Amino acid sequence: MNKTLIVILGPTGVGKTELCLRVAESFHIPIINADSRQIFAEIPIGTAAPTPEQQQRVKHFIVGTHHLEDYYSASMYEQDALAVIQELFQTKDIALLSGGSMMYIDAVCYGIDDIPTVDEHTRQWMKARLAEEGLPALVEELKRLDPEHWAFVDKNNPRRVVHALEICHMTGKTYTSFRKNEKKQRPFNIVKIGLNRPREELYERINARVVQMMDEGMAEEARRVYPLKGLNSLNTVGYKELFDYFDGNITLDEAIFKIQSNTRRYARKQLTWYKRDDSVRWFAPDQEEEIIRLITHQQQQ
Repeated sequence: MNKTLIVILGPTGVGKTELCLRVAESFHIPIINADSRQIFAEIPIGTAAPTPEQQQRVKHFIVGTHHLEDYYSASMYEQDALAVIQELFQTKDIALLSGGSMMYIDAVCYGIDDIPTVDEHTRQWMKARLAEEGLPALVEELKRLDPEHWAFVDKNNPRRVVHALEICHMTGKTYTSFRKNEKKQRPFNIVKIGLNRPREELYERINARVVQMMDEGMAEEARRVYPLKGLNSLNTVGYKELFDYFDGNITLDEAIFKIQSNTRRYARKQLTWYKRDDSVRWFAPDQEEEIIRLITHQQQQ
């Protein structure tokens, strides 16, 4: 029987967690996390990481395994996730991966370009330059050093711009030269299941979830990690807005409103990315029976 990786994806707030728990329980399999922020142990509330109770119900891999100061990348995730999948396939014919991080899911399904790991000296040097010179100056430098990558990179995203420049300076080659975009062949079948809801319903859920996170202590969680606010791991929706509130730039109500707005924007970005993939089969989160039937059918092939 062929080994099959089931990938359940969808925008933030759509309802992946509960559905995945029930699917995992149906097939007696664990869940492999594909959310790039849930790997950090210090921020479970703001990343909607599976709770201790949910992790008691179903074993989860790659959740809370790293710390905010740790360097972690999509290529490192590719290696970690594939090692878990390989291990699970020793005893099971299917494995379940779920999350909303587009790059992480693509890294497992298609592989990622073998871009060198940035050394600590270069990382600290570029971090200091970003603080001193500002993003526009670094965007101009990227235009000079790697015009091909500059043409399509998100010029408002310091992480993307800085990483490209780190590679340029560390290797003496362009970032583009490492990007081959070759899809790797995996020794297992991949079935992608996408979850979606009507837009207004999704937005209402996102708004309500932000309020729930605040009730659960997200502001206190953000306060605890505030001394580390310059880290890339905290350059994420929820924390950036609360840090702005702590700095006195906005009120708490404005911070909550911005978190809701920016989360909705991120959900739109996720859906745009996923909709480009013709292999995704779309369902509503309440179509549990149909999803289980599809997985069972794939398992029997």
